[in-house]
Amino acid sequence: QWQLVESGGGLVHPGGSLRLSCAVSKHVFDYYAIGWFRQAPGKEREGVGCTVASLEYYSNSVKDRFTISKDNTKNTVHLQMTSLRPEDTAVYFCAAAEESKVYFNNWSEASRYKSWGQGTQVTVSS
Repeated sequence: QWQLVESGGGLVHPGGSLRLSCAVSKHVFDYYAIGWFRQAPGKEREGVGCTVASLEYYSNSVKDRFTISKDNTKNTVHLQMTSLRPEDTAVYFCAAAEESKVYFNNWSEASRYKSWGQGTQVTVSS
């Protein structure tokens, strides 16, 4: 199991922006897929996006609003969120999976990810 540490959550007004960060070890950063998930109260965990093998995938609900980037100087994966909506309110998690097990058609399956961060709360409200 690997350690992942999220940060950057908080309260933001609708239409605002927020950047989440997921700090990992260099080994995980270089060789594993990193997924972002979220879970709202009473709802199932939902895949938001994933970076794997220099590719990024996004759910339809966040495509064109959220962007994943990687900072190789800090072994950190970022989730830049813009045009935030109240329905984006959730606890956001990053997770790591073996690259060989993540593809364009299964990246959002939470069961493929073996290590998870503790989560960070994002609240979008006026």
